[in-house]
Amino acid sequence: MGSRKNSSCSKALGTWDLETLDSSSPDNASHLEEQWRKFSPVLNEECSVDIVLEDSRELLSLTSPPPGREIIRYEVGVNGRNIEDICLGCGSLQVYTQHPLFEGGMCASCKDTFLETLFLYDEDGHQSYCTICCSGGTLFICESPDCTRCYCFECVDILVGPGTSERINSMACWVCFLCLPFSRSGLLQRRRQWRHQLKAFYDLEGASPLEMYKTVSAWKRQPVRVLSLFGNINKELKSLGFLESGSHSEDGRLKFLEDVTNVVRRDVEKWGPFDLVYGSTQPLGYSCDRCPGWYMFQFHRMLQYARPHPGSQQPFFWIFVDNLLLSEDDQATAARFFQTEAVTLRDVRGRVLQNAVRVWSNIPGLKSKHSALTPKEEQSLEGQVRTRAKMAAQKVDALVKSCLIPLREYFKYFSENPLPLYK
Repeated sequence: MGSRKNSSCSKALGTWDLETLDSSSPDNASHLEEQWRKFSPVLNEECSVDIVLEDSRELLSLTSPPPGREIIRYEVGVNGRNIEDICLGCGSLQVYTQHPLFEGGMCASCKDTFLETLFLYDEDGHQSYCTICCSGGTLFICESPDCTRCYCFECVDILVGPGTSERINSMACWVCFLCLPFSRSGLLQRRRQWRHQLKAFYDLEGASPLEMYKTVSAWKRQPVRVLSLFGNINKELKSLGFLESGSHSEDGRLKFLEDVTNVVRRDVEKWGPFDLVYGSTQPLGYSCDRCPGWYMFQFHRMLQYARPHPGSQQPFFWIFVDNLLLSEDDQATAARFFQTEAVTLRDVRGRVLQNAVRVWSNIPGLKSKHSALTPKEEQSLEGQVRTRAKMAAQKVDALVKSCLIPLREYFKYFSENPLPLYK
């Protein structure tokens, strides 16, 4: 299947309040389905939006347990086992917890993989791994304009029905199982209030001491409001679609401050409220009159001013980037102030370490990118400081962008680039 060619698909799908289905009564769900059926002929005519709904009972003719994940269909259809007692990721019967997005279990190993990969994204803004089992390889991507989910061939063929991947592959525009107004597709049953379930899952099972904010329905997302300290991330936000191409800082969406020495709380409150606070030490190789620790302390001070009032449900994110300049004592202080350990992001090309940064943040998924530097690697980077100042700044931009992509689950973004159905 090639690139998406018809924008009418995006425009039509962008109007659905799909979160309503998760929390409403069956009557409201039926009303939403009726709306879809009334509207779907237009979509089918213009861009072939097909709905995959397989009755898996018709496909279960096996008399002995099949190998691999095929056992999921066998156990449910032949042995009558509750799918909550089977791991959706691998078919194991050793269930540790429940899958937060779809009805079904998860073994301990698949749970760990899910936590590590769900908020990892490729440069195209879509998830790097399957939403269900977190496998990589070739994935179908959802073409609902505000969805970033991907699904592997094996999951759709096993959980929805044999041949489903071929049917999806032939479609001009495919909408995923978290976006359809129908909650069931074969064995795949979307959980009610799955956004609440995902937050509860991460807060309970995740390793981060920081609470995760519930992801936001596409129709509720608003443009992000940013306070950018010491370094202007206007370019990065525009390239990711969080700021429109023609917008400027004066539009009120981004406030850049290079020096905050005389800034007080009432100033930040007047400029805000903010959804994201960004700050960093100076790039490697740049001359600076202030010590690296100054940037960390000032960022923490500004962060306290910008935080929403206690009890606020507003998603609020922050990120501080250290370009490997903070001393060990400063790093320990930062971990205490921010109440989380640093994550090391590395830029490796051809097995050669090009650059790295330390990041403290509450953005989901950063822990999955952790790869601590060895003393030899740190010495190698320090030895390159004088000769690669401009190159370092450019590569830091790329590393920072990778940190911000998960915010697409919370804030509106503007995209003009058509994306392929699968990758």
